[in-house]
Amino acid sequence: MTTRTGPDWRRLVITAVMLAVSILFLMPFIWMLVTSFKIEKDVFVYPIQWIPRKWNAVANYKEVWFGDYPFYLYYWNSIKVSVLTTLISCTASALAAYGFSKIQFAAGRWLFMIVLVTYMIPGQAILIPQFILYRNIGLFDSHFGLIILGSFSVLGTFMLRQFFMGIHQEFIESAKIDGAGHPRIFSSIALPLVKPAVATYAILRFIWTWNDYQNPLIFLRSDRLFTIPLAMQKFTSLSGEFYSLIMAAAVSAIFPLLLIFIIGQKNVIAGIALGGVKG
Repeated sequence: MTTRTGPDWRRLVITAVMLAVSILFLMPFIWMLVTSFKIEKDVFVYPIQWIPRKWNAVANYKEVWFGDYPFYLYYWNSIKVSVLTTLISCTASALAAYGFSKIQFAAGRWLFMIVLVTYMIPGQAILIPQFILYRNIGLFDSHFGLIILGSFSVLGTFMLRQFFMGIHQEFIESAKIDGAGHPRIFSSIALPLVKPAVATYAILRFIWTWNDYQNPLIFLRSDRLFTIPLAMQKFTSLSGEFYSLIMAAAVSAIFPLLLIFIIGQKNVIAGIALGGVKG
């Protein structure tokens, strides 16, 4: 039996290639961050100044956050809409997924198929009926209406249902024998077992809502209600010749997404692992 004492060249080569590819993908983000620190005349200097000669970070970010088009207001709007939408969507999807997977009732399978069929309808096909309905019931141009739009997800229900189905029925039956009802079983047994999956969906739902451009564009009219995507579009149109300010706004817009992913990446990995060993 031989023992390998030399370096693992294959692993070293793969690591080097992955490092090079990672740096290549990070280059645009690094350039965006560095540009947000520069004065305007140094933005397109060639060769690229990866370390700015003159720093203007404070003035750039101050203009973005507290200037004529204040980002702090749109940040608050996006945080409010994204957080509430994520909380309601996770709760509704988890309850629906548990019901479809662990509660036996007449026509349950057919009802779930109907829910899946609605996912096949393109969102653009129902925009006009939604617009007319929201205008007639008073939800147009409001954050509450925007939150309701994203709070009920067929994809979230389907995704979480697959994880709930992986919970052995013996756990449910044992809890019923001990006198627990479905609310207690859901909150104390089923939900903790699929917590990584719920956390994964929560991260995805937050990112989707934060980046949503179509629904705020259609259902919001007041500037004071705008979310970050609409604010970015309007800010870009007003400051199109000042790329340092645009990059500062872009960095501000993506920072919460990076923070959410860094904090929740362990749950994402755990959710993927849970799906891999399901059943």
